[in-house]
Amino acid sequence: MVMPQRLTIDHVGHFGDGVAFADGANIYVPYALGGETVDVLPSPGHPERRELAHIVAPSPERIEPFCPHFGTCGGCAIQHWQPAAYRNWKRQLVVDILNQAGIACEVDELVDAHGTGRRRITLHARQSPQGILRVGFAAAGRHEIIAIDRCPILDPSMHGAIEAANEIAELLRPVSKPLDIQVTAADNGLDVDVRGSGPLGTALLTALSKLAERHNLARLTRHGELVIMRKPPVAQVGKAQVTLPPGSFMQPTALGERTLAELAIARIKGAKHIADLFCGFGPFALRLAEKFKVAAFDSDQGAITALQNAVKTTQGLKPIKAEARDLFRRPLVPQELRDYDGVVFDPPRQGAQAQSQQLAASKIALVIAVSCNPVTFARDARILIDAGFKLDTVTPVDQFRHTPHVELVARFRR
Repeated sequence: MVMPQRLTIDHVGHFGDGVAFADGANIYVPYALGGETVDVLPSPGHPERRELAHIVAPSPERIEPFCPHFGTCGGCAIQHWQPAAYRNWKRQLVVDILNQAGIACEVDELVDAHGTGRRRITLHARQSPQGILRVGFAAAGRHEIIAIDRCPILDPSMHGAIEAANEIAELLRPVSKPLDIQVTAADNGLDVDVRGSGPLGTALLTALSKLAERHNLARLTRHGELVIMRKPPVAQVGKAQVTLPPGSFMQPTALGERTLAELAIARIKGAKHIADLFCGFGPFALRLAEKFKVAAFDSDQGAITALQNAVKTTQGLKPIKAEARDLFRRPLVPQELRDYDGVVFDPPRQGAQAQSQQLAASKIALVIAVSCNPVTFARDARILIDAGFKLDTVTPVDQFRHTPHVELVARFRR
């Protein structure tokens, strides 16, 4: 029998785990808070981690989690912390990462952008050798799938998403390979993309069509290829209505999308012609074009086509040019950037190192950076700062509430 180890938690780390010091090393304990005394057990395969067995002396900041799946489902890392302390910690994540990179600037208070909840999830379906099908999210720190029957952080527009995913997984049995079911709430129904299934025969297509009717699926695709279209899934973006490309990236909350765009627009005042880099289907470009002339670039041709189509059907916008271009391999170079007096860029988690190097070499004087990863943001910011830019505002944004993920909007000027 393994005897528990007693630890005193020093603080909550960058991934939401409690951090204790023992035998000259950091020990990470999920679901523990700073100041707590806890009993822990080994975490197999993770020598630096422990599993929380018992809270001997709880923190006064500890609260009761609101979800019955919390602690087993890996979707949320923090539901057990008093909101004000959680918000301070999340802002401090950005402060600490910038400090570690040697970047001194003012960091605003955290902006809550959770709104009415998540409008996009990916559920995983796995079948055990015994034939047991589980549909849900990955377990915390393990490859196991935790079957869920509800998720209280979802937007009301996601009603029926979990039930639809369960029925899809049942129809596509046996699930011998990983099956991922991405569900997005469009304004007129659920948009579902299935990845991992084999070819769909006639009987399956008939069954899926009936399922789409029952669950108000606007569209069902397989690896981005159309299977069933009841109605084109649409989303309102500013004045425009966008028909969503299959499996497209969308900010997880409606308020998050709007908040990031409003922060970017407020900080780019004074520019007239803006380059929107990594533009997706236009959550920034379409709003920017209400005031500015815009050139938008993204590697996803489907997203660019959706943006172009939205522009054609929307009145009251200034000109938008949209172009498919891989900005990792072919970033806009200084000669091309001469056409613009402001840049907004919102890259994926890996950041925009190549594009930042070209911005640094250009004569652009105003750059608004949007980031979902403060670490790669700090790397890219250092490139701009070393080229003479001044980082004058950083605003952290929390649309991934209950997780360690934090986004930010920053302004660089020279």
